[in-house]
Amino acid sequence: MDTPDAPRWATKIAVLLREDLAPWQSLNVTAFLVSGITATGPELVGEPYQDADDTGYLPMLRQPVLVLAGPAELLRTARTRALERSLTPAVFTAELFSTPGDVQNRAAVRAVVGADLDLVGLAVHGPKNAVDKVMKGARMHP
Repeated sequence: MDTPDAPRWATKIAVLLREDLAPWQSLNVTAFLVSGITATGPELVGEPYQDADDTGYLPMLRQPVLVLAGPAELLRTARTRALERSLTPAVFTAELFSTPGDVQNRAAVRAVVGADLDLVGLAVHGPKNAVDKVMKGARMHP
């Protein structure tokens, strides 16, 4: 529910997960994908938190992250839509579940033509309207 003090974001962050992932995979993929959005958008991160005892906590994203689900074909379509709108997506492929580290992750993605990536997750950040068009057909993750 919107209140008079609720922020109005000009942009949106959305994660699209393949609907057949195990719960642990969905959480893991979401964390990795959002790290990509955060790494390339430092302006999206707010100030550090502090409690009444003066204990400091790490900053977080300033805006909500929508987590959506859909079939494999929708992830391929969303990738194409994002690129057509000049939005650079973060991607997570099925192969990354079995690689031992970051270097091998990049090599696994590099070895496959974009249209043939076995996507299990994709995230984008951009203007609300563009992100909505990229994610068209997806539903809220359960």
